[in-house]
Amino acid sequence: MIKKFIDKLLGKPAVASAKKTSPLGKRVEVPAEVHGINPDLLDERAVKVVKTLTDAGFEAYIVGGAVRDLLLGMRPKDFDVATNATPEQVKGLFRRAFIIGRRFRIVHVVHGRGREHEVIEVSTFRALPTESESVNGNEKTAKAELDGKHHAVDASGRVLRDNVWGPQIEDAARRDFTVNAMYYDPQRRLVVDYHGGLADAKAKLLRMIGDPQTRYREDPVRIIRAVRFAAKLGFELEKKTLAPVKASSALLANVPASRLFDEMIKLLQTGHSLASIAQLKKLGLGRGVFAVLDAMLTETGDLPEGIRGDFVRQAFEDTDRRVNEGRGVSPSFMLACMLWHEVLDRWTKTRSAGEPPVPALAQAIDAVFDARIGDISGRGKLAADMREIWMMQTRFERRSGSGVFSLIEQPRYRAGFDFLRLRADVGEIDPALADWWEDFALGSDDDRQALLADARASQHKQPRVARAPRPETSAGDETEPAAADAPAKKRRRRRRKPAGGGEGAAPAPAAE
Repeated sequence: MIKKFIDKLLGKPAVASAKKTSPLGKRVEVPAEVHGINPDLLDERAVKVVKTLTDAGFEAYIVGGAVRDLLLGMRPKDFDVATNATPEQVKGLFRRAFIIGRRFRIVHVVHGRGREHEVIEVSTFRALPTESESVNGNEKTAKAELDGKHHAVDASGRVLRDNVWGPQIEDAARRDFTVNAMYYDPQRRLVVDYHGGLADAKAKLLRMIGDPQTRYREDPVRIIRAVRFAAKLGFELEKKTLAPVKASSALLANVPASRLFDEMIKLLQTGHSLASIAQLKKLGLGRGVFAVLDAMLTETGDLPEGIRGDFVRQAFEDTDRRVNEGRGVSPSFMLACMLWHEVLDRWTKTRSAGEPPVPALAQAIDAVFDARIGDISGRGKLAADMREIWMMQTRFERRSGSGVFSLIEQPRYRAGFDFLRLRADVGEIDPALADWWEDFALGSDDDRQALLADARASQHKQPRVARAPRPETSAGDETEPAAADAPAKKRRRRRRKPAGGGEGAAPAPAAE
């Protein structure tokens, strides 16, 4: 009491008692003959991390979503490990391990190199804090105050630091949903369950551990995670877990933009993007949560009718198919599809004001980036890839000169062409244009020369615009036939431009 009084006199932030809103639960060990996890679905590198930690005398388990997916007979995309070893102790056991994060300090154990590398994320068991220090501001504005603090919250109760270590039973209680709070020992083939997660997984139920309203306030991103798991797994939210979702969604405004953006990407790249959009609408979150989604959805949270809706719907279906086939997906391509028609609208408006096509497109892209993506971590690479895909669409219109050959050599050509093909498939542009580029990219040298000749012949066959008769040069004189024909010999040959000048070609007219 005296310490709190002195802190108040000195102007120090108050220390708020952190209520243990999550029940501790009871440890239940579920044997292999009951849980039925198939060992063949395990990742040998994750098992090796667990073994290295246990051989060193620590507890270690595969944890979270990986256990949930294993119980459902699915091969997890990522494997996380939880242990009672501190981050420094974990780092000391592995040759390539890195401590990352401020809010949650974890260790990335890296296996392999290059594109084949794999990261196993190792976290230390966290405790339910007995008290939390309140700070004025957020991650950016209160950096100085947060230094040295192990557990801190902002004015709304959102957790800014959570690095208090504790026993496994408390670590389970501070996790979000019961189905994500199970631990698997791959050596003994035991599942450790504190909150009935196994029963909820079998019932396809998402149940929050503790008081849902308080848990959403601690981390509003749990709302988005609930949407993602419901869409991905086909689960329903338990009534008490569902009840405060809509009212708590306003708390998402306090989440750093970069983290919220990352969660949106996860939401749409789980292989269930259309189901995720439907789930957002179902929970009343179809509008106002993600600016990028607002750009493409109607006021009711649906995809629009016609070409615009078909374009995004097909892009999402293609993304889901690639994910479910185990192939890589590009967030830049998906985002380029989601924002394309807003770019197209701005582009058309800017050109109508007299701006040349390419500068008009560049201005439209900048405006959409500012309005929908903002200044977030990683924006530079995403923006560069998206810009290249969009700018390439103008170059596809020009099918002559050396620019045709240089275009197909571009590193992002395939992404640009896939975007063009998608536009053609939904009827936004003439499919013949996409067919020509596909044939050109795959054809032999002779095939390519024939295609270029066909393109030249097609341009020559374009009907000429009829010209009005030339005015008389003097009273009573008639215009001679030769003079009338003269202008026809001076046709402008737009095809003859410097090599690489394809980006200046006029874009295809936008479909209504």
